[in-house]
Amino acid sequence: MEKCAVFVVEREENVYKLAQEVTTKHPNEINKCFVVFISNPSRTDYHVIFLYHPEPDKCLVYDLDSELPFPTYVHKYVTETFRTDHILKPDYFRYFRVIPANEFLSEFASDRRHMKRPNVCAHNLEDYIQMDTSKGPGQVLTLTQFVQRFYKPST
Repeated sequence: MEKCAVFVVEREENVYKLAQEVTTKHPNEINKCFVVFISNPSRTDYHVIFLYHPEPDKCLVYDLDSELPFPTYVHKYVTETFRTDHILKPDYFRYFRVIPANEFLSEFASDRRHMKRPNVCAHNLEDYIQMDTSKGPGQVLTLTQFVQRFYKPST
C-alpha cells in the first residue's frame, strides 16, 4: 500500500478510489482500513482521510491533501494537523466520522457516475459530512476519542 494514484477530483472520490484499489490489490487488508470524514457542527468545511490500521499499535493516515509524508503515522498526523478544541467555540470542534472502508464502498453514493449505487439515492454525501451521532454511517468521535481509538503507543 505504498503507492496510490491521486486524481484532481473531490476528496471523497480520491479516498473512494484508494479503497477500491485496496480491495482489488490487497483484498485481505480492506478490513483493516477506514474512511474518516472530518467536520464540525457548523459545517464550515469537511475533509476526508483514509486509515490503514493493521495492528493495535500501528495506524497510517493517507491524506491526499496533506504536505506531511505519505502515509503518515496517526500520532504525527494528529499532532501536526490539529490543535486542541479548547481554544475553539463548540460549533467549531472537530468530529471524526469513522466508517469501515468496505462499508463505505458498499454504501457511499455520489453524483459522479462511477460512484452511483443502484437502488440508492444518487447522492448521500450529506450523511457522511453531518456529525450528528444518531444519524449516518459509522461512528462519530471527538478528537480525543479518535486519538484513543487509533493511537496505541507500543509498550
